[in-house]
Amino acid sequence: MTTPATPSTPSHSLPTRTLGTTGPTTSAIGLGCMGMSDLYGPADEAESIATIHAALDAGITLLDTGDFYGMGHNELLIHDALRGRDRDAVRISVKFGAQRGPDGSWLGYDASPAATRTALAYTLRRLRTDHIDVYRPARLDPAVPVEETVGAIADLVKAGYVRHIGLSEVGAETLRRAAAVHPISDLQIEYSLLSRSIEAEILPTARELGIGVTAYGVLSRGLLSGHWDQARDVAGTDFRGFSPRFQDDNLTHNLGLVEALRAIAEAKGVSVAQVAIAWVASRGEDIVPLVGARRRDRLTEALGALDVTLTPADLAAVEAAVPAGSAAGDRYAAAQMAHLDSEH
Repeated sequence: MTTPATPSTPSHSLPTRTLGTTGPTTSAIGLGCMGMSDLYGPADEAESIATIHAALDAGITLLDTGDFYGMGHNELLIHDALRGRDRDAVRISVKFGAQRGPDGSWLGYDASPAATRTALAYTLRRLRTDHIDVYRPARLDPAVPVEETVGAIADLVKAGYVRHIGLSEVGAETLRRAAAVHPISDLQIEYSLLSRSIEAEILPTARELGIGVTAYGVLSRGLLSGHWDQARDVAGTDFRGFSPRFQDDNLTHNLGLVEALRAIAEAKGVSVAQVAIAWVASRGEDIVPLVGARRRDRLTEALGALDVTLTPADLAAVEAAVPAGSAAGDRYAAAQMAHLDSEH
């Protein structure tokens, strides 16, 4: 293994970007809080809160969560982290609709109008706030037309409980149908060097409709962090233990792509993660990368990506190192891929 480059740190206050033509202005990078409560194995709550504090102090204004992350734990954690802070200086994005059992099992989706209103009521109580900045269904509910879900959120906008409507992991046709009911601020969707399927149809449609993109998975669940290795063991609750891209030969292939990217990063004196984040940020001013840092050191590294300028030569080298479609394995297991309107 080569010695990782020392991560650069941001040298200026954070730039801002606007989510679409109708959405809020946020920091140019957001903090995804899911891993602090769920799906990536155990997390340290005190360190999680310290990381959120560090993000806010650094100028990050967008916090992303879901009411089903840890069955409400993530929203309660964010509430604790925001205690004594200026709520109006933060944009909170919340996903809803995923149904969980008390054992953490996944039971499907419910984005019906009644479920939408109920979910928001509990979210407002857990976060101890009177509004959510961006509210969105986590997935398209196959039993409920998207027009009904968006219409229900639009009523909540009129009532003042929600400021903007977002969507998550939907395809171009669904974007059009939703936008015909109410302006959509942004589409939250996986976008990274290893996940580029949105480029063909979804991203052009979003841009046509004036819808921004909040890109999650920019480090492909840690694969592109530069910190993952073949021997790493994952806990039983860690999503990556079941992810196709982390399995056997797929992992070997994907880590080979990371090493090709590492050569580019080291030539620039930055880290692999910083190049991967900077690449997503370079795709357009309408894209806000979400980083899932659970620790302050990882947050510092991610923030350093904002100081990384990728020249045309750099971008060509990145494309050659990690060509579109070069990842081995789907981004989710087959059963979860079936729930993605964005992949149909």
